[in-house]
Parts: sequence; structure tokens; C-alpha cells
Amino acid sequence: MSFDVAAFRAHFPSLDSGIAHFDNPGGTQTPAVVGEAIARAMTGPMSQRGAATVSQRNAEAAVAGFRSAVADLVGGEPGGVVHGRSATALTYDFSRTLARSWSPGDEVVVCELDHDSNVRPWIQAAERAGAPVRWLRLVPETGELDLSSLDVIGERTRLVALTAASNLLGTRPPVDAVARRAHEVGALVHVDAVHHTAHAAPDLRSMGADFLVCSPYKFFGPHCGALVADPDLLETLRPDKLLPSTDAVPERFELGTLPYELLAGVSAAVDLIASFAPDGGSRRSRLVAAAALIADHEARLRTRIEDGLADLGDHLELHSRAADRTSTLFVTLRDRLPVDAYEFLAERDVLVPAGTFYAHETFRALGLPVDSGLRIGLAAYNDDSDVDRLLTGLGEFFSS
Repeated sequence: MSFDVAAFRAHFPSLDSGIAHFDNPGGTQTPAVVGEAIARAMTGPMSQRGAATVSQRNAEAAVAGFRSAVADLVGGEPGGVVHGRSATALTYDFSRTLARSWSPGDEVVVCELDHDSNVRPWIQAAERAGAPVRWLRLVPETGELDLSSLDVIGERTRLVALTAASNLLGTRPPVDAVARRAHEVGALVHVDAVHHTAHAAPDLRSMGADFLVCSPYKFFGPHCGALVADPDLLETLRPDKLLPSTDAVPERFELGTLPYELLAGVSAAVDLIASFAPDGGSRRSRLVAAAALIADHEARLRTRIEDGLADLGDHLELHSRAADRTSTLFVTLRDRLPVDAYEFLAERDVLVPAGTFYAHETFRALGLPVDSGLRIGLAAYNDDSDVDRLLTGLGEFFSS
């Protein structure tokens, strides 16, 4: 069975704009079913959670549906799903909570492949605790994680923060191997799966992630974040909270009234992905099957783009080279400004952004000047006509 991209595209009214979106790592377009779910939640009976009225039950259903949908998507448990304003906000919240148990001389390990949201919160928390920071390194020539740098994980390591997929290069490092090393010394592992979840249905347990964060707006949902962990682990953490608010897990980590309409939108996005799998099985199994179909579709388009970039000769350099990576390509231009390419393509309704995309340490490890490249990011709704327009536009840009 192959992925039906035409049927999938039909769910996205925004694609009628004619824009070929390659800005998807920054946030995907939103399908009609998600907008409709949000509208129903906002305009239907809705109140604070409870059981006495339909409005209270609707709120309860929105929360339960969100936790169940995210758990199915990442292989977790509903009772371990925490809503947050964003993955960045959740990481800051948990970094502050976890750092309370750190002492001077304890160590924190972060990675050069990561978005800064999985770097800076841990560095800042470590500084306040007097905990030195160690680094997992990137091999610039390959875009891979330098496995020899795992030696920095030692007896004083308390936490390892690692991406499941680089939002700049697409590299998928061996999270499971890193997690095994961390767990051997009793360290916790915080996995940023924001980019990875946009291209796969991750498995929290097989990864070895103690904490995993993702962002629904990267997989066709509304703007919010989710953190997933074992409920028993969450029970051991005591975050700051208001005195009257519940101490139950996972609610103790959620500040204020939840945005029920956004939660309903997340559930709708997950259900849409699952609907493109072969019939039968649990929602989790359908999500895994759909992700595999989408990955094959994206990989075919990625190969077309890579071949087309190679045909452009020495005008650009492709830095996405890892053996295991998502359908995201980062290129630098040899003799032209990336912002000029971005503007040239945008005039033709082909959206390919230029910048560093918060991958600050990755840029530094690659030895690149700031804003020196373009990021080409595929999503499930991209098709061959999008790729044709991208390659034609780039060819015209370099010949202009």
C-alpha cells in the first residue's frame, strides 16, 4: 500500500493558496478537521471540568482525548502526558524542577545536534546548581553524532538531553544507545522529539527516553506542546504550583485552566494521521503504519530533491548527510545570499526559509556563519509538483 498524497492534501484548505510549503519543520499547515474540532470545542457547551453537566463532561473528554491521542502517538501512557504552552516552555519547567535535586559537581550532558530549546534550559539550570555541562559532539563532515563523545557520560551525570532528530540537518542519532549509557550511571534522559514526531511515530520505551517532548503544530495540530513520561517517574517530581491546585499526576505540572479547544484539535490531528493507515488494529498500530507510509513517500521526494540539487553543481553544499535522517535538507550557498534565494522563491510561491532555526550549537559545530543557508523541509502533503517548482525555481535563481 502506498500513501495517498492527493487524498491527504484534500484535507488542507490552506494548500489552495498555491504555496509549495517547504517550511514544514517550522510548523505544518492545518487540516480542516482540526479547525472544526477546535471550533466545536469552543462554541459547544464547555466549562470547567466535572461530571454534572454536558459542558463539564465535554471538558473532561477533551483532556482525556488529548492524553490518549498523544500517548498513542509516542508509545506512552495517557497518565504520563503533560500539556504545555510549547515544548520549550515544558523543557524550562522540567529543567527547573529536576535541577532542585542537583548538587555542585553533578554533571549535565547536552548535544550539538539539538535545537536550543533542549540546550539552553539545561545549561541555565546547571549553572544555578553549580553543575558542569558536558557535550555530545557532532561530526561536521557526516552530520552524525560522534559516538566517541559518549565518554562524557559518567558517574556524576544526572541528566542527558538529546534530540531524536535534528531540526536543521534531519540527523537521527542513536537515542537508544545514548540512553543505555545514561541509564548505566543512573542518569535521566530527556529527548526532544519535536522534529522526529513530525516524521515518525516514536516509541518512548524503545528509545529509552525518560522524558519526551513534542509539538502538535509540527504534525498538523494546533500550537501547543506535550511532555510524556512514565506516571511513576512524574510522581517523584514536585514542581512549583498553586496551593489549591491538584497534586495529581499529570495535572500537578499543568498551570491554570487547560485550553480545551486546543486539546481537541490535537486529538483530531492524531486521528487524521491514523486514518491513512490500512484498516484494523489499535490506533497506536495504525499510527505506526501510517508513519511508515508517509516516511516512504517523503523519502522518495527527498531523493528527487537531492538529485536535483546535485544537478545544480557547485552553487550549493548539502550538509544533511547522515545515514539515518528525516526528509529535511540543509544547504549553504557558495556565491549567493540565502535570503536572496528565499525571496526569489517566495515570489514564485515556493516557501523555503533561510536562517539558523534555533540550531545555534549545530551551526557553531559546522563552522558556519549565521544565516548562511536554506532549510528544505518536507511534510506528508508535499507532492511531486511541489518538488518540480522548487527545483525549477532554484535553477532559475542560480542562472539569474
